[in-house]
Formats: sequence, structure tokens, C-alpha cells
Amino acid sequence: MSVFFYDKTFEGLLCAVFDAYSLKIFPEKLLQSGEIAPMFTDKSHTVVSNSAHSKRVWSGLLKKTDNYVCNMLVYVWLSEINGTDELLFRYMCKIFGTSQKVAYNFGDADMLEVGKIARKVAHEALYIKQFVRFQKTADDIFFAPIRPIYNALPLTVNHFTDRFADQQWIVYDLRRKYGYFYDLHTTREITFADDNHLISSKIDESIMAKDEKLFQEMWKGYFKAMAIKERINPRLHRKNMPARFWKELTEKS
Repeated sequence: MSVFFYDKTFEGLLCAVFDAYSLKIFPEKLLQSGEIAPMFTDKSHTVVSNSAHSKRVWSGLLKKTDNYVCNMLVYVWLSEINGTDELLFRYMCKIFGTSQKVAYNFGDADMLEVGKIARKVAHEALYIKQFVRFQKTADDIFFAPIRPIYNALPLTVNHFTDRFADQQWIVYDLRRKYGYFYDLHTTREITFADDNHLISSKIDESIMAKDEKLFQEMWKGYFKAMAIKERINPRLHRKNMPARFWKELTEKS
């Protein structure tokens, strides 16, 4: 068995593909640097991340396939599902290893799995756009906490930047402890040194804008007034608005 060790980054994965073709070694297992290799490992190699190598592989993928497929690769990586790095490695090698459009060969198991996971992540990104609820702080920053299953927040940054270009905002992933901050000019990734106070998904009233509580009550009232009791369908409601998002929704608090 051959094993590659790498830094568990997407750039490192692309470099692993580069090294595989350079060394003519295609590993059965990808492990993080420092992990223990399985028994009966006869060949091992440590991949050193190199931006030139990763860019070369990415450029090659764009030439062999199209933007849609390359986007799927990113989506699958953002899923953070165990084993997706090995799935992507095999899939990229298949793209490079044939002149045919393997990316659209729906009889290929890896292709089907990549498409399936990519759709789940894309759907999660859509949920984030739909169910984000901002809370206004005393310093006029709109804060929105989220807890997505997949790491889909980066896929929504352009949407929020375009949609809320006239106000400062933060969308923060409580599960992964990072977020994005827009300061009216640029959007950048941020982390909080201490985010334990965000565990309730609500900002403390001491840092809340004076009129924020009023607007929250008005939104709850609007949500209640729009509901038609005779047409309430809890099952359909949970399907269209999954219960796992309710903790962050103002109208459900």
C-alpha cells in the first residue's frame, strides 16, 4: 500500500495530485502529516504544499473540464465529510487520465458521489442565504450567527456583499468558529478570540442597538399575523424551514 501525507488543505490536495504524476505513484491512502501509516505500507511520501504546483494542477483541470465541474470539486471539499479528499483525488486523476469527459460519465461511482455531495453543499449555501437573521449592535454592525452542517459560508460571501453593500455586517459560523466581516469597503475573514458568549446565538442586550429589540418584536408580530391557522402544515413547514435553523431565527425564538 502506498500512502501520501499532506497538510489537509485543498492546496495540499492539488499538490498531492501533482506529486502523484511526478513520482508515478498513486496512493491508496491520504493522511494528514503526523498521522500513523497503516500496516503493510510499503511506500510513503510527504507532500509539500507549493502554490506553483497547485496552480498548475488547477489550470490543468480547467483545461480538461469546465468551471461547473471545478466548482463541484470545491463544494465537495467544503463538505468536510470524511474520505472526500480521497474521493476528489481519484476523481481528479480520472479527469487527467482520459481524453473523454469522465466528469459527465454518470455511470462512474466517483462522479455520482461527487455530484451528490456537491448538491448537498450547494443546498446548504442556499439555506444560509434564506435563513440568516441579522441583529444590530450598538456600533451599527449587523451580526448574524449560523450553524451550517457543511462549511458553505464561503459560497455565500459574494451574495451578502452585494445584497448588503450599504451596511457593516458579520456572518459568523458558530460551529467552525470563524466568519466574514464587511466594513463597507472589503469583506474579510475573521475569528473571535473568545466566542463563548455567542453560544446562545443571540448577542447580549448590553451591546444591542437601542431599537433592535423593538424591530425583533415587530418581526415576530408580522410573522404571526401572516400565518393562517387553517392552513398551517407543520410537516411542510419543517421541510421548507428545517428545525435545525430555528435556534438562530428571530421569529422562532
